[in-house]
Amino acid sequence: MTDRISKEQRSRNMSAVRSRGNASTELALIKIFRKEKITGWNRHKKIVGTRPDFVFLKPKVAVFVHGCFWHGCRWHGEIPSSNRKFWQKKISANKNRDLMVRRELRNTGWKVLYLWEHEFKGDYGAILKKIKKVVI
Repeated sequence: MTDRISKEQRSRNMSAVRSRGNASTELALIKIFRKEKITGWNRHKKIVGTRPDFVFLKPKVAVFVHGCFWHGCRWHGEIPSSNRKFWQKKISANKNRDLMVRRELRNTGWKVLYLWEHEFKGDYGAILKKIKKVVI
């Protein structure tokens, strides 16, 4: 698929994507926590050299909310056709960093939970089930 906008406009669009506070994922998860009265979480608390999106200290659970594009979701992570090498390298580096962070956390006794952007579309029952399985 060819990009319909200029390289400069695409660059502006991508630089505007926030890594924190995404309304469709992180903020939606906060709403779920509050609605379901799930407590004991902190946002972006530094543990073992990283800052997961959410941390539950007592059960030692780190929750990462991953965007399908940025973290290479196997179902929805599409590499753009323009500047393909750059995006392959970028997303591959993100995936490798995710793997190293997960290993480090698990080696220090933490449970790691990944929630994907596509899981926030529709009913949040599956998300709630995953969270309750490791946190409650």
